[in-house]
Amino acid sequence: MVSTVPPNVEISSRHYLEPPGQSEAVSPNQLLLPLTATVNDQDHLEVGGCDVPLLLERFGSPLYILDAESLRVACQQYRDSFQRYYPGESLVIYASKAWNTLAVCALVAREGLGIDVVSAGELYTAQIAGIPADITYFHGNNKSREELEMAVATGCRVVVDNWLELKTLANLADGADPTPILLRVTPGIECHTHEYIRTGHIDSKFGFDPDQLEAVFEFVSQHPSLNCLGVHAHIGSQIFELNPHADLGGVMANWLAMAQGHGLTLSELDVGGGLGIRYTESDDPPSIDTWAKTVCEAVLMACQQRNLPLPKLICEPGRSLIGTACITAYTIGSQKTVPGIRSYAAVDGGMSDNPRPITYQSIYRVLLANRMSAPLSETVTLAGKHCESGDILINNAQLPELVPGDVVAIPGTGAYNYSMASNYNRVPRPAAVLAHQGEAELIIRRETLQDLLRQDCLPESLNG
Repeated sequence: MVSTVPPNVEISSRHYLEPPGQSEAVSPNQLLLPLTATVNDQDHLEVGGCDVPLLLERFGSPLYILDAESLRVACQQYRDSFQRYYPGESLVIYASKAWNTLAVCALVAREGLGIDVVSAGELYTAQIAGIPADITYFHGNNKSREELEMAVATGCRVVVDNWLELKTLANLADGADPTPILLRVTPGIECHTHEYIRTGHIDSKFGFDPDQLEAVFEFVSQHPSLNCLGVHAHIGSQIFELNPHADLGGVMANWLAMAQGHGLTLSELDVGGGLGIRYTESDDPPSIDTWAKTVCEAVLMACQQRNLPLPKLICEPGRSLIGTACITAYTIGSQKTVPGIRSYAAVDGGMSDNPRPITYQSIYRVLLANRMSAPLSETVTLAGKHCESGDILINNAQLPELVPGDVVAIPGTGAYNYSMASNYNRVPRPAAVLAHQGEAELIIRRETLQDLLRQDCLPESLNG
């Protein structure tokens, strides 16, 4: 049945804004909106000092709007927290699968972060963005021989996932400079998150099984062409629990001790990432500082208990760096009411620019960016424009009465939105801008209809 929120001027899109002066006290992953989000005197949403409806007039709709300040602050909080709580060397690297672009890679590098890549394309982007090879880490569970050759040629760290990769690298590097590698191992730690993004339990496509590790260490010790720097583990994504991350330190310290028995002194320990963000009011993720403190103290204690030298401690945040730094703005088009059942409002995008709702059943909030003070009087299902019944961005969204041309903004769309975007129904992917201190710079051009045909080939037999 259709339900409505009683008209109330106190309940509006402004409700989702952080109270003045509060956003500085929390980490960006704990906010629904970017740090700089505010309402201007036109009653419009602003991000990075830029009027969101005006950005759509300038750059088109839909539009990804990335707040530079939120991303920088998140980078700084990770970097500074690890330096504060860990007495040894540390490195934060951005898991760029969340959103890999030249601009994003360059921005996080300026804050002292390295880059985690999972394909030749992501590695190439990091190279062109100027990321040094020694802080570039190449992940993935099925790297092709060509990708491994590219990794060896660039000199980046290769996070080896399986026996095939290990043996291929040993052959590729034979007679050349040793290839720097880390070994990815499945830690067997469960966490409460979506089944598709749990990667730490034993039944996972990622990593060596723990019971293979003795044989893996023995193989590495017999191949001087492989320079094994350390071990890596990752327990999942969008995690609010701290205990699994604390447990991981002890598990991984045991692997460091095991390596010593094979004559290997491992100098790096990569604990992955996984810290969640706030998509809705009910989400309550730990702060970046709290997560970092938990990880650092666990690894420090585990190494002290085993009389191990402190390794270089590495973490790989992705979503918690960039997720809440971005909003996606759309324009409202057609509307439909099914009496007694549901009201629909369609936007000019959908599953092609945000596949997470149809893939993970992800839940988002939405704001009316051009009338932030309008009362939330309606319950509306926000639908995409694609020829797919499941193309629903938000079920039962609380919004004011809408009219065609209204601008709505969905927060928390920095991670796995553009990076998973498609051209379903041959819809061009949106543009993206970086907003900072009232200026907006294009970081991804909007695709054109001509772009959609760029890779198409029309055989002579069909031409004419």
